[in-house]
Amino acid sequence: MNQQEPSITTHLSKVPQITAIFWITKVFATTFGETGGDALSMSLNLGYLVSTFIFAAFFIVLLVFQIRAKSYRPYLYWFTIIASTTVGTTLADFVDRSLGIGYVGGSSLLFGLVCLSLFSWYKVEGSISPHTVNYPRAEIFYWITITFSQTLGTALGDWSADTMGLGYSGGIVLFVGLILMILILYKFTRISRTLLFWSAFVLTRPLGAVVGDFLDKPIASGGLDLSRFTASAVILIAILLCIHFSHKSGVREA
Repeated sequence: MNQQEPSITTHLSKVPQITAIFWITKVFATTFGETGGDALSMSLNLGYLVSTFIFAAFFIVLLVFQIRAKSYRPYLYWFTIIASTTVGTTLADFVDRSLGIGYVGGSSLLFGLVCLSLFSWYKVEGSISPHTVNYPRAEIFYWITITFSQTLGTALGDWSADTMGLGYSGGIVLFVGLILMILILYKFTRISRTLLFWSAFVLTRPLGAVVGDFLDKPIASGGLDLSRFTASAVILIAILLCIHFSHKSGVREA
């Protein structure tokens, strides 16, 4: 690892400390994005496009408050993450299904957008580390990258479960395995911590997607057929408990 590169356990004023509770909360948030997005687009029959506009409106409002905030605010930050992952869910479904691009095409397109966002961020700022996110321009790049990664993650989750034929349980095993591989690389290699962070960040989204689908899809399709609204409510409570725990434990911006 480059000795000048900040450790991923360091944090600045606008982002949470990157610890185990961060990743647990992130997985819960991405799972909520799947169940919450499907609840609006499918259970309420609003469709992918209308649901995307609704979630995008919430995301933009929260993002404005997030960027205007002077320091890290746990609930504001995580609700902005939740909004980005719900809009990512419905947007990915719209691109993959309604536009007919398919999971492979959608995943390829969105992967290119994530790479383009990171490249542009690096060219402008000289760093893509989440720890440099302490002023508006860097934060805009940060949230653009997050939103593209959330959308990519949804497409990857559907691709693994459907196109690859792994099913939801197989998708869970796949993405848990990939995340554990990143953890091993973090512990035993000198690979860029920033690269590992963004790799893990992207992979937690398809993990949440397949977990969410496993919870609410019909039993005949390999799911548990739980109510999307009930599952979303339970996951939201888990997220709130994680935020509360991290805040009380001091895992927040000093």
